[in-house]
Amino acid sequence: MTTADLALIPRPRSVDELTVWAREARLGADPARLAVATAFHTRYGTRHAGRRGGYQNEVLSIRVGAAVGSCGLEPDDGSARADVLDDCVGATLAHLLTHRLRAVRIAALDAYLMHLRPHPAAGGVAAEPVRVSGSSSLEKSRQRAEAVVDLLPSGARRVLVVGVVGSLLAALRARGVGYLPCDLVGGRTEWDEPVYRSVADAPPDYDALLVTGMTLGNGTFDALLAEANARSIPLVLFAQTGSAVLPWFLSRGVTAVSAEPYPFFSLDGGPSTLFRYRDEGPSCTS
Repeated sequence: MTTADLALIPRPRSVDELTVWAREARLGADPARLAVATAFHTRYGTRHAGRRGGYQNEVLSIRVGAAVGSCGLEPDDGSARADVLDDCVGATLAHLLTHRLRAVRIAALDAYLMHLRPHPAAGGVAAEPVRVSGSSSLEKSRQRAEAVVDLLPSGARRVLVVGVVGSLLAALRARGVGYLPCDLVGGRTEWDEPVYRSVADAPPDYDALLVTGMTLGNGTFDALLAEANARSIPLVLFAQTGSAVLPWFLSRGVTAVSAEPYPFFSLDGGPSTLFRYRDEGPSCTS
């Protein structure tokens, strides 16, 4: 694909707009002709050696052909129910893109876009593959964090981190970059710092945003995109949820994306690959 071809690829204004484009086959294959072969629910817990605490994650994934789309689930999300998998298996992506549950719609959108333009060219943008390895889950977590934090502009001094990940905060601390941790579950970081439950609760004096892809699943991504655009500040995303979705928002307010398709680094004892996308300039925004 040439630079001229890339300039013709549209960029959506919102997740809903991108979903409509997918449903209407404006981006390529007709989703009504793409049936889901497999749907699965992954639940896992992690506590790295030497860390004060751990965490649990749940993910809904949908497979179409060679493409797997995923959406992380919030605690008590109804998408973890077994009957949701029954809804998905054998259904078309067109049907799932209108499902009553947002997590299903996001996983279906991710699968569709992964099918159309898989990594390392999600959204029609060329990515830099980054190998993440290590003899322990903690080492892989640290390497992944360094790869993500490298996407922040060098001038960032105080970052609003939406989606608290200990290794990301540790990487920011090591570089002397201040941060404001924000997560729906609240609580405190392992350095005993308060975690803000919403962006509205956090002080406004940040000059960059570092945001989890899970904001697609909980419906807060569009507001964060609008915030970044309104304030003209960088928005960097680290995405397991919607790894093929978020590169479509480059040149619409997203500065860079660390995209990590299933299986994620913490689920594989061997080397993993993430894909780093950067804003490459203006695109068609029809």
